[in-house]
Amino acid sequence: MAASGEEKARHWRYEELPGVDLLRARYVRKEFVRHTHEHFVIAAIAEGVEVFHHGGGDVSAGPGALALVNPDTPHTGRAGVPEGWRYGAVYPAPGLVAEIAAETTSIRGTPGFVAPVLDDPRAAALVHQVLRAVDEGNALAADTLLRVAVTRLLHLNGGPLPRREVRTAGTRIAARARAVLEERLAEPPTLERLAADLGVSPFALLRAFRNAYGMPPHSWLTDARVRRARRLLDAGAAPAAVAAAVGFTDQSHLSRHFSRIVGVPPGAYQRERKNVQDDRPGLLLPSGTWQKTQLSQTYDPTGRGEPTTGNRTPPSSATPSAWASP
Repeated sequence: MAASGEEKARHWRYEELPGVDLLRARYVRKEFVRHTHEHFVIAAIAEGVEVFHHGGGDVSAGPGALALVNPDTPHTGRAGVPEGWRYGAVYPAPGLVAEIAAETTSIRGTPGFVAPVLDDPRAAALVHQVLRAVDEGNALAADTLLRVAVTRLLHLNGGPLPRREVRTAGTRIAARARAVLEERLAEPPTLERLAADLGVSPFALLRAFRNAYGMPPHSWLTDARVRRARRLLDAGAAPAAVAAAVGFTDQSHLSRHFSRIVGVPPGAYQRERKNVQDDRPGLLLPSGTWQKTQLSQTYDPTGRGEPTTGNRTPPSSATPSAWASP
C-alpha cells in the first residue's frame, strides 16, 4: 500500500463505456457522508478494509470482497483499519444492469443486489481487469469484462429491487417535500416553512422524510445539489458558476461537499471528464502478487461451479475469449 497517510483518487469516464463511471482510489482519512448514487456501485477492495453504513448498520469489506450499493440507496464510507483502503470501482447505469439481467438472468422486475457486501475474489478481479482494459484503451475487453462481472454478481447476489410505492400519508408528505426541494434547490425553505406549507409539524415532516429517503431533508438537499453539480460540470460549466447555480455559498463550499460525496474535488472531476481518453499510466492497480493470485483461477461468470487453479488461467484483459462471454 502507498506510504502512510497518502491518499490518491481518480474519478473518470471512458467514452467507449457510455453510462459507466470509473474510480480508483486509496483513502486513509476520507469519510464519505451519507449520500446516494444514481448508478450502481460495484467497488472491489484491493487492500485494507472499508466500513460503510448501509440499511440498519455498518458493514465491512476487505481484500477480495466487493461493496455493492443499489441506486438511490443511502450509505457512507470510511476506513476500517489505520492504513485505510484501496479499491477500484465501476458505476454502471441502471439501464445497463437491467439490459444485462434481462439477457442473462431470470430476475423479474427491476434487478439489483441483495446484500451490500459479497466476498468473491473472482468478481473483484474482474472489476480490476475492466479498469486495466480501460487503461490500455481496449474497448472490446473493457465492455466484455464489465458485462461478465455484472452477470456474475447478479447470479451470486442478485434479485428484484422492492418497489417504492407512495401509499401512506407520511410517504406522500415526504414526496411532496422532495418535489419542493428539487424545485427550489438553490433557495430552499426552512424546515418550519416547508412543514407549514405542507400542513404538518416540523418533526412530523422530519420523521416522514427520513423514513422515506433514509436521511433528513438537509442531507438529501446536499446530495441533490452535488448530483446537479456533477451534471453542470459534465456540461463544461465553471466550478464557481456551478456553486452558485446549485445553492452553495461559494466554490469552497461546493468543493468540500463534493469531495465528501464523490471522492475527488470538482476541478479534478471536471478535468477527467474533459479528457476521457487520458493516456496516463493507471493509478493504484492491485499489487502484482494479489492480481496474480486472483487471476490464476478459471472464471465462471454465472457463479456456478467451483474455481479451479493451476492448469487454466484466464487471458489478460487485452485478449478476451470464450471464458468471458456472458
